[in-house]
Amino acid sequence: MAAAPEYKKAKFPVLAADITDKDILFEDNHLIAVNKRAGDIVQVDDTGDESLDEKVKRYIALKYNKPNGAFLGVVHRLDRPVSGVILFAKTSKALDRINKMFKSRDMHKTYWAVVRNRPAVEQGTLVHWLVKNPQKNVTKAYEKEVAGSQRAELHYKLIGELGGYYLIEVDPITGRPHQIRVQLSTMNCPIVGDNKYGYPRGSLKKSICLHARRLQFMHPVKQEPVNIFAPLPKDGFWERFEDF
Repeated sequence: MAAAPEYKKAKFPVLAADITDKDILFEDNHLIAVNKRAGDIVQVDDTGDESLDEKVKRYIALKYNKPNGAFLGVVHRLDRPVSGVILFAKTSKALDRINKMFKSRDMHKTYWAVVRNRPAVEQGTLVHWLVKNPQKNVTKAYEKEVAGSQRAELHYKLIGELGGYYLIEVDPITGRPHQIRVQLSTMNCPIVGDNKYGYPRGSLKKSICLHARRLQFMHPVKQEPVNIFAPLPKDGFWERFEDF
């Protein structure tokens, strides 16, 4: 195999957690979707850890021989302990159009969550008003509207059980911070590993069993349907639910 050009070695050092071809779920000239690992941050924060968008920029720069770097627009986010499909824009045109599609709720997102308690009602709709405490990074759910709250709605359905764990499919209608996590906890179904919202213990891997399984939308430039599907993490637990 030919040696990498010197500028690549110097400017884009390969790190252990770099993005590789196997992490890419979808890519064309306008968009790129990645199967995010639990623990990755989407954009830089006060931890100083390298963000996923920087890793994807480096991947694009290496793949397409762009020594001056690559454009990448962040269009949505996943919480740090959450895994699954996340979409980025590779062009400013796509970024503008995808942002508008998220605002108009033309992006259909589906999540899978594993919980320890069986839902009392196997499928339904949850509506709450959420207030986030930015200092503690915790969101509280209220049954009625309160000052400073945002309306949150999701549909959920129990789709499987395995060894005393229950798999719930969630279709969020709104996209509020920590929405799925706090709303499932209101029906006594905290997500496995999510001790911030009621699960008795956290994960040593700093992950929770919430996975962005699917993202469906109309391509903002080509006007073709796009269906992006994210395989479950291979961590010794999640992959047992792959056949549901």
